[in-house]
Amino acid sequence: MNADRFAQIRPYNDDEVAGVVARLLGNVELLDAVARLRVPRAAGLLGAWMRPVVRMALGRQLRGIRDVRSFQRIVERYMRMMLESRTTGFSVSGLDGIDPAKACLLIGNHRDIALDPSFISYALFSSGRDTVRVAIGDNLLTKDYVSDLMRLNKSFIVRRSAKGPRQMLAAYQELSGYISHSLLEERQSIWIAQREGRAKDGRDRTEPAIIKMLAIAKPGEQSFGDFIASLRIVPVSISYEWDPCDAIKAHELCERATHGSYAKGEHEDVNSIALSITAAKGRVHVSFGEALGGGFDTPEAVAREIDRQVLGLYHVQSTNLCAYRMAEGSLPPDLAHLSGLADSVESEFRARLDALPEAERPFMIAMYANPLRNRTALA
Repeated sequence: MNADRFAQIRPYNDDEVAGVVARLLGNVELLDAVARLRVPRAAGLLGAWMRPVVRMALGRQLRGIRDVRSFQRIVERYMRMMLESRTTGFSVSGLDGIDPAKACLLIGNHRDIALDPSFISYALFSSGRDTVRVAIGDNLLTKDYVSDLMRLNKSFIVRRSAKGPRQMLAAYQELSGYISHSLLEERQSIWIAQREGRAKDGRDRTEPAIIKMLAIAKPGEQSFGDFIASLRIVPVSISYEWDPCDAIKAHELCERATHGSYAKGEHEDVNSIALSITAAKGRVHVSFGEALGGGFDTPEAVAREIDRQVLGLYHVQSTNLCAYRMAEGSLPPDLAHLSGLADSVESEFRARLDALPEAERPFMIAMYANPLRNRTALA
């Protein structure tokens, strides 16, 4: 199969990196965005004046970048700075159970647009393993420089904007074919979310439609179970003590519950990415599960096993305990000994609630409490 078949959606190859970097250094929108990050009031004539300075600074940082790995070393440096300044701890479990010599398909719960795959890749990179290719919806790529940066960082595009049955089928076939090509022919691991869009309410469930999409690429002579085993699906569960976008999510959930729908702004997802990077996250934990073998006959059976592992591996945070106690009156009996952990964040949690309109507060409580409800339902 010719890899150029996927040229419009795949990440950039090493031989494309230098040209993309040059294009980024000439992108006025990117230069202005960086200027505003450094000097929030940089706009108009001040922003235009700062562009050459920003271009020179970025040029120094990106000097010598000629392949994806060297670009990711820069990303890793910024990730490390973000971990030191915006988290109070980052931990990983289960990674030793994954064979680094074999490509795998990581399927995980989805809480944050950019941070979920970033923390997973950071965990892999820090242990000397290769990072993953990351599925990203074209709804996030509203600016050319965002698309370039994402594809430099091993992201591939999911065409969510496809309309009509024929276009949607073509998009699913392309996506399924690319994932199989990456895993089985190029031996490159991939991360995808267990569902389309974030689980804003904290209820992590795998959509069988995701598994059906993967199976489009199954060779006709191969059984469904053998194909699933060949993908080496590894469930991944990530948890944040503080969701940096919790207030935004609570507002959207309230709007949907009250009015039946919610209309996103044009660049709302891009703004959410910026907020998630800069806001405090508390403790973050990534749990890697065990690769699925054969023996699965249906997409629903695969989804159930992914759910079992994602929910079972979820690392309970202090905020989950605090919210659950607020919602239910007490902690589950097996977690009652962690009441002190819930106490430690209660004042901060209540301050977050008080900052919201009263109608939105139950939605914030629920998004933090639901991971514990998921755990209780699993038992």
